[in-house]
Amino acid sequence: MKDIETKSSTYEWIIILVMLIASLPLILGFSLLILSSFSKEMVTNLDLSSFHFTLENWISLFQGKIAETSGIRVNILKIIFNTFVVALGVSGVVTLISALAGYSLSRIDFKGRKHIMILLLILHAFPGVALIVGVYLLYYLTLPQSPDLMRLYSFFYVILARAALEIPMSVWLMKGFFDTIPWEFEWAGIIDGASRIEIWRRIMLPLIKPGILAVALFAFLAGWQDIIYVRTFLIGQTLATFIEANIEAEYTYMPLIAAAGTLYLLPTIIFFLTAQKILLQSYSGGIKS
Repeated sequence: MKDIETKSSTYEWIIILVMLIASLPLILGFSLLILSSFSKEMVTNLDLSSFHFTLENWISLFQGKIAETSGIRVNILKIIFNTFVVALGVSGVVTLISALAGYSLSRIDFKGRKHIMILLLILHAFPGVALIVGVYLLYYLTLPQSPDLMRLYSFFYVILARAALEIPMSVWLMKGFFDTIPWEFEWAGIIDGASRIEIWRRIMLPLIKPGILAVALFAFLAGWQDIIYVRTFLIGQTLATFIEANIEAEYTYMPLIAAAGTLYLLPTIIFFLTAQKILLQSYSGGIKS
């Protein structure tokens, strides 16, 4: 018995070591980016000889300066606000629709149910770039002519377009969570006279909180990091398009862009540090057919 436990422990350490070695380039790259955001010069090697600590990059970033010498300024708080609007909008739309659709596919046996599930998988296989022409045509045909409404509509359209890419897999994940709930809970609600929507809202949703949170977080990150749809349709900038537009500009002060990149990474870092258990539950509970 002890030999089996020893072998199991050895295998676990081997797996951890292999994963660490495979992740080392990413860890080093992100570490150098974070160090550069607090340095007067870009840190590009491991000896850290070019690292000189300063907070000026972060101060300049929130003051809107994107160049060390010129007077070029941007409203970085507005850019951060735009990023949050898109990310939270995508998260809200994806979570609501996938929770409703996942419950329907899990609990209601209707004609065409299996075909819809297969279609969702096929839709998930299409990359966003492949759909950009059709999505742009629809955007052009529905864009309001009023300048006051164009900006608001661009946010609305980006949120819906980006959410559409995340909904197919999110529906499958939510269905898997609903499948794990025993029917007895639902029967009890039906006996008490509750409607389907009341059962969904009052009984089922509280039982799949890990699934809801996992889907919401994944959708939030999808909206936060999107660059193709935001750059194509949004009238305004998010952090992703701001970094992309300035990273190769002649006037750009690179340590300041490193600070913007670190700020851009913060939600992802916080997400993976605080939601590891939720991720494991989402992968194990949300893949049932």
